[in-house]
Amino acid sequence: MKGLILCAGKGSRLQPFSYLTSKVLLPVANKPLIFYNIEKCIALGITDIGLVIRPSQRDMFLDAVGTGERWGIRLTYIYQHHPRGIADAVRQAEAFIANDAFLLLLGDNLIANSLEAMTQSVIQNGHDGALLLGEVTKPQDYGIVEIKDGVIIGLEEKPAQPKSNLAIMGAYAFTPKIFSAVRSISPSQRGEYEMTDAISYLIDQRHSISYDVTHDSHTDVGTTERWLEANRWMLDKLAGQKSGAYASGTNTVIPPVLIDPSSKLEHCTVGPYVVVGPHVVLKDCEVEDSILLEEVFLSRCKLKGSIVSRQYAVPPLEGDA
Repeated sequence: MKGLILCAGKGSRLQPFSYLTSKVLLPVANKPLIFYNIEKCIALGITDIGLVIRPSQRDMFLDAVGTGERWGIRLTYIYQHHPRGIADAVRQAEAFIANDAFLLLLGDNLIANSLEAMTQSVIQNGHDGALLLGEVTKPQDYGIVEIKDGVIIGLEEKPAQPKSNLAIMGAYAFTPKIFSAVRSISPSQRGEYEMTDAISYLIDQRHSISYDVTHDSHTDVGTTERWLEANRWMLDKLAGQKSGAYASGTNTVIPPVLIDPSSKLEHCTVGPYVVVGPHVVLKDCEVEDSILLEEVFLSRCKLKGSIVSRQYAVPPLEGDA
């Protein structure tokens, strides 16, 4: 089985943070989002992974991710020249996948659930596709699946009137039969080749599509609100059940908190749910439920529910270093 991770989206809902980098390279708990997806593949024994990116971001990915050396795997870059939807991105990878089954992940999704059962349904149980589903509060933002008597009977992308709240969680497994589907569909009203249409095509052709419903944490890191949400549950996962404030030098830390060791804090109260990135300087600050990206300098401020980049950080007050 191979892996395929889609990373070519523009990340327009994450602007301005996605102006200068791909959204899948933005950090959750101080680790690029795409690393979690690569590690999902590796946990299943998948060591040959394709990354679908925009050609203009090739150097950015090579610098941040490389070609797999850090994990002892092989990463192959595949280009989607025009943003024409998920199914179109899959179509670009046909030569890479060849005759293998593959795990398909959306690079901006973070999933706690194991994907082993889903992949085994394709590898061992004879299904031509498998989907990971989860309940969502805003089904209008997702690809939604309708199920009756344990069978998928309908799929719709971002429906105005959703027939369920079960969304595809950005994780799929397929045999190569999916390629005949992505070649056969037409663009939707949004002008994109939708994965829901490709799966519907397989169902119409009487191919077997299974599903697994997760009740574990999952989020599409497509907005700043969801980015903060992903940060919170990843910090909970890293911290376990630890709680309660404690003093660290001149600072008070309220777990769960993750602070890069290269950063410097003076007379601050930090937490809960705060990630401080590399080379950050904080002086006399109170920070809660926030993400501070690399090289931010903040002085004499209070933050809650915020994401701060050095391009948009509060400037130091007069007289501060």
